[in-house]
Amino acid sequence: MDAHVDRPIRIVVAPDSFKGSATAARIAEAIATGIASGLAGIRPEPVVRTLPLADGGEGSLDAILGTGTATEHRIETTDAAGRPVTARYAISVDGRTGIVEAAEANGLPLVSDLPLQPLTASTFGVGTVLRAVLDAGVEEVVLFLGGSASTDGGAGMLQALGAALTDADGRGLPPGGAALRHLNGLDTAGVHPRARSVRWRIACDVTHPLVGPRGTAAVFAPQKGANAHEVRALEEGLERMAAVLADRSGIDIRGLPGAGAAGGTAAPLVALFGAQLEPGWRVVAASVGAVAVLADADLVITGEGRFDAESLAGKVVSGVREMTPNAVPVVVLAGSVGLGPAELRAAGITAAFMLASGPATLDELRASVLADAERAAASVVRLFAAGALRR
Repeated sequence: MDAHVDRPIRIVVAPDSFKGSATAARIAEAIATGIASGLAGIRPEPVVRTLPLADGGEGSLDAILGTGTATEHRIETTDAAGRPVTARYAISVDGRTGIVEAAEANGLPLVSDLPLQPLTASTFGVGTVLRAVLDAGVEEVVLFLGGSASTDGGAGMLQALGAALTDADGRGLPPGGAALRHLNGLDTAGVHPRARSVRWRIACDVTHPLVGPRGTAAVFAPQKGANAHEVRALEEGLERMAAVLADRSGIDIRGLPGAGAAGGTAAPLVALFGAQLEPGWRVVAASVGAVAVLADADLVITGEGRFDAESLAGKVVSGVREMTPNAVPVVVLAGSVGLGPAELRAAGITAAFMLASGPATLDELRASVLADAERAAASVVRLFAAGALRR
């Protein structure tokens, strides 16, 4: 392609990670490489900005660390199965804010080598990381929720923070959401003293409530290995947790949008400590200055592993469309696309493309995701440039 445009084409690449395949940063780099290939010969040379994003799950901490506004720390904790694991967290350079990504201690990938344990998986390891952040003397805690392996309503996290959760006989509850069916007492006297004084900001990747047909057990527990019987057991446990929290705090969080994030981890933080729930993509976007970058774009390319109806409910793609001026086209590249033309139009998405170039197994798709993203991006920008040249 040997052509000229009036001014440089400005393209922003703002993807989420392709979970299980590649980080947002690597996907962004691959798309940028494809753009360079597809627009070779265009003069003046296009301006490409990469803006790796996250929705509160995997990659959120990396996005914050990439801004240079926080320093990385590590701590020995436990994963959802109770095994030792090293987790990262961050403290802002001014020491006022602690940033924790729950998936560092509680993520599904950490337990992918084990049979899934939906009834006993715990957030205890997340609480251990939070204790370290509170010990650091921060004034604010930003907790990113997403990609969790548990559905314990944050019970393990509370126990790690010093709360006592007991049954009718005064015995401490064992790990996991199923045990919550027997929850009778909640004593917060031993909770870390700074838990009540810091400002809690909970960055959620979903808007699902704690319980009900759209609750965290019904929607997400099957992805964590739960069968129909186990989903019912977890739902009963979360209902019991909500009742005890309401009795303890006077706040009913059962239907609160976002309270079901990460298996209900957000719920006790809202009820007991007044935590504020926010869309995870919005927290990350604010940290990296996404609005200003997107405002200057002629074309925005975003993406994620699977683009479907869930993508439009608090995920990165919907956030990118919201932050981008209406007149600027937004194109989605994804491992799979579950939305039709009418749904794309309603969401303000210009087009969505699957990366796969032909039939392949999941392992093959994961292995080729960067090459496929590069190839697809080259095709997208050639189409865009052809339109720009005709104007």
